[in-house]
Amino acid sequence: MTDIHAQDLATRYIALWVEPDVESRRRAIQELWVEGGAHILQPPQEIREIAAGLGFDSTTLQAHGYDELDVRVTRSYERFVAPGQFTFQARDGAVRLHGVVKFNWEMVPVGGGEAVGGGLEVLVLDESGRIITDYMFPGI
Repeated sequence: MTDIHAQDLATRYIALWVEPDVESRRRAIQELWVEGGAHILQPPQEIREIAAGLGFDSTTLQAHGYDELDVRVTRSYERFVAPGQFTFQARDGAVRLHGVVKFNWEMVPVGGGEAVGGGLEVLVLDESGRIITDYMFPGI
């Protein structure tokens, strides 16, 4: 496997989610993920509870391929970053074990202060160090 530094990958990954330029975001997606790569999100508790009430035993939200990843990242950017109140940042302590990188991230006010959200990211990489599957577990 390509020599991947876990914290550098975490920083590049988070930079994608706060990138204002549409073309730069698309380019970063293509650099970070393999062509058929996936982002799999464990939805917030309230969504899981609603789904359970509708009879769904298991709930995951998924984006596959560059186009769906682009939509996912863009909508997150538009909702959380573009209004100017919040930004995302990788926390220190990213680790890699063979082809898996794990790190925590947080959503913080742009002007500073305590995190208002965050989560755990687990990235499964191919031999070249690109993301095959990205598992996101929101919550602090």
